[in-house]
Amino acid sequence: MAKESMKAREVKRANTVAKYAEKRKALKEAGDYEGLQKLPKNASPVRKHNRCKLTGRPKGYMRQFGVSRVTFREMANQGLIPGVTKASW
Repeated sequence: MAKESMKAREVKRANTVAKYAEKRKALKEAGDYEGLQKLPKNASPVRKHNRCKLTGRPKGYMRQFGVSRVTFREMANQGLIPGVTKASW
């Protein structure tokens, strides 16, 4: 499990990105790079990091399911993910 402070930091970043999205878009279209630099660092969507929705694990994130590889395997073995079965041949 990730620390609660790390999860909260990512949520805060996501909110900041959403808050400044329109302003960033307008500044980019106008070519005002000085204006872009005056925005907060966390207003840039590049600074967001994908985390597992259940555990908050930052590495091994599976974008299609929104969880880490560890959580995915546990859920798949328990049959919680529809259409996913263990391979056998």
